[in-house]
Amino acid sequence: MASETFAGLCIDSERDKFNADMRRWRLGDIIMIRPRSPAATVQRALDRSSDAPRRLILHLQHAGHCLQYQEKQSCEIGAGDFVLVETDSPYRTDLSNGNEMLVAELPRAALEARMPRLEDRLMKQVSGASPGGRLLHDFLLSLWRHGDQSQLDPAWLGGVGDVFLDLLSLALTRSDAPSPPGGRLRDELTSLVEARLYDPELRTASLAEELGVSMRTVQSIFAGMGTTPSAYILSRRLDRAAERLIADPSLSITVVAFELGFNDCSYFARCFRQRYGMAPTTYRARQ
Repeated sequence: MASETFAGLCIDSERDKFNADMRRWRLGDIIMIRPRSPAATVQRALDRSSDAPRRLILHLQHAGHCLQYQEKQSCEIGAGDFVLVETDSPYRTDLSNGNEMLVAELPRAALEARMPRLEDRLMKQVSGASPGGRLLHDFLLSLWRHGDQSQLDPAWLGGVGDVFLDLLSLALTRSDAPSPPGGRLRDELTSLVEARLYDPELRTASLAEELGVSMRTVQSIFAGMGTTPSAYILSRRLDRAAERLIADPSLSITVVAFELGFNDCSYFARCFRQRYGMAPTTYRARQ
């Protein structure tokens, strides 16, 4: 499926049993996949004939981290971060265990029209903590939540594709904008929470481990925001659940709850009622 989607792509793993899954969508000229896998090495050979339009690959890390290599350049991306890679030169991606990415292949010319100095942005890690990075991440996730829409009106699909390219251009353009003093770690922390809301094991300890800081540091950052790690995570899960209930009426309450890291539907319903003053079913019906 990987090689059928992106010509020349191959996946290698040292595991005897390689349990992975991949979902695939298309949005006009933009091809998207969402792979989830254990540790592996992904390589792509040269994929450009003399008359083929040049294309780019966006690798946005949803969970875990990876090392990206192309020619003599390399970069590491963690949860929420992304990198833009050329497809007309071989590249390799070393995936960590428990890795999940949002990947999109897009026409280079369409993005270059928005960014004349695009070459300077290739193979450069862009932090998911930046406002543009977070917005792009949320937009891609929203596309996946709606499922494959390739059969819809081409004009509508083209418009959504333009929004995607505009957001990507904005995120790349503003990637060098400085963070507020003392806010870099906070931004990384909140970005990591957004990327891992689906994980029922998301805790203070796991956040601290992924960022390489102490649990006390994580607690202090949230205290400065007037909350606690667990309260913030719950609040963001409920916010996202409310969005999901309206965005996709076909999803059951149970599916929404489990997608956002709740192991107990009754607990989810109680928390939702406390936050919004009504049951999830009532909330959906009133919107």
